Amino acid sequence: MAKDKLVTSGYCLILAANFLLYFAFYLILPVLPFYLTEVFHTGNAAVGVILSCYTIASLCIRPFSGYLLDTLARKPLYLVAYFIFITIFAGYMLAGVLSIFIMLRVVHGLAFGMVTVAGNTIVIDITPSSRRGEAVGYYGLMNNTAMSFGPMIGLFMHDIYSFETIFTCSLISGTIGFVAACLVKTPPKQPVKREPISLDRFVLLKGIPAGIALLLLSIPYGMTSTYVAMYAKEIGITLNSGLFFTFMAVGMAVSRMFSGRQVDKGRITQVITLGLYLVCSCFFILSTCGLLMKTVPELTNILFFMVALLLGVGFGTMFPAFNTLFVNLAPNNQRGTATSTYLTSWDVGIGIGLTAGGYIAQITSFDMAYFFGACLTVISIFYFNLKVSPHYHKNKLR
Repeated sequence: MAKDKLVTSGYCLILAANFLLYFAFYLILPVLPFYLTEVFHTGNAAVGVILSCYTIASLCIRPFSGYLLDTLARKPLYLVAYFIFITIFAGYMLAGVLSIFIMLRVVHGLAFGMVTVAGNTIVIDITPSSRRGEAVGYYGLMNNTAMSFGPMIGLFMHDIYSFETIFTCSLISGTIGFVAACLVKTPPKQPVKREPISLDRFVLLKGIPAGIALLLLSIPYGMTSTYVAMYAKEIGITLNSGLFFTFMAVGMAVSRMFSGRQVDKGRITQVITLGLYLVCSCFFILSTCGLLMKTVPELTNILFFMVALLLGVGFGTMFPAFNTLFVNLAPNNQRGTATSTYLTSWDVGIGIGLTAGGYIAQITSFDMAYFFGACLTVISIFYFNLKVSPHYHKNKLR
């Protein structure tokens, strides 16, 4: 039997729009802690709190964005959120005081929360259900490809160019992505019965157990995405720390080549379990790099980037599986809510990771911050195997 067609012009355009959006995002991500410390002279703990405003704002809008996407036309919401997201980059160049910067971060987070839920939902709408895991996997691969270039280029530019130049490049990337997003053709939204307003219209209640496991997993990820460059500088890694993101993205890209197909074969919980074990091991190793650097620095330099590669494999394996798990627990008219709950769980953990990582690093060290994150992944493994997996197999709809 011939496979349903996956590669269409609309799918290619949404991939391009997603890549360019995330490239704009990742270009400034590792630079912002330096921006805050160099321009506004903030401490590590304050950096974590300020940057977490973005994630908290994104988190606050997630449940409402899912409801709106399930109720109204999805593409107009996607484009409005995308447009607001890219215009904030211009705002950063005009932020002369810290309070204005914080307000812009909040608005940026709100736009990001809506545009990511909308993009993920539109991908599901325009691709065949028989290849959903594969479609979501390649869509997520665009995030990872952006991660492989964005942080590395951002850190490289930080050494040579001004912050305004970096923000301008993000603005240009986002603008091109917005044009691609405008060209995506989406199917007309089928009219659905308007249900009474209730909690399950904003949060997929059946997805809460999986959301808890994902939250625990995303805390150390949040620490890594924001503080790994500072951690590398603290322990004396000699190579460009931007390569950490490149290796991590390569690992994600490689794993997504096969994980999406395994998900489409129904091996969702097995794929997630495999990724959990790998990620847990990596964070424990990462937490020991500071100690190892004092005894075997050459080996630690290699190990540091090997951890990045394997972290990418672990997370890249799990992302499409977790996304599909949430969608499979929801009826078709709650796809937006399912995607929103999935991303909300992730954002909660990212926000905790940003705040906790900066605080723990300030009172102890980054080593202890990553050790704390590694312990959380152990809890996530036990919780997923004992609670989430049986719950999913009992309640899945497809």
